[in-house]
Amino acid sequence: MSGRKETVLDLAKFVDKGVQVKLTGGRQVTGTLKGYDQLLNLVLDEAVEFLRDSDDPLKTTDQTRSLGLIVCRGTAVMLVSPTDGTDEIANPFLQPDGA
Repeated sequence: MSGRKETVLDLAKFVDKGVQVKLTGGRQVTGTLKGYDQLLNLVLDEAVEFLRDSDDPLKTTDQTRSLGLIVCRGTAVMLVSPTDGTDEIANPFLQPDGA
């Protein structure tokens, strides 16, 4: 075996496309993937962070702030997903208030 590390993800298909990245600590950003390396360090352009709710830090709000060109450190990346082709749906496991 070679000593070279390879990532499980093939991010090449997402370069120059919109991605959503969830980071440790609850931060969530979207942007255009411009580059990456074998340690999963990501370069995002036109990045936008979704701000968290002050009452519940685990929830994001509709408020955003523009970050521009950023580097996401690979050790902080938890999830990378494309923004195209994904839709938010209602939670099917929530019980109605009357139940």
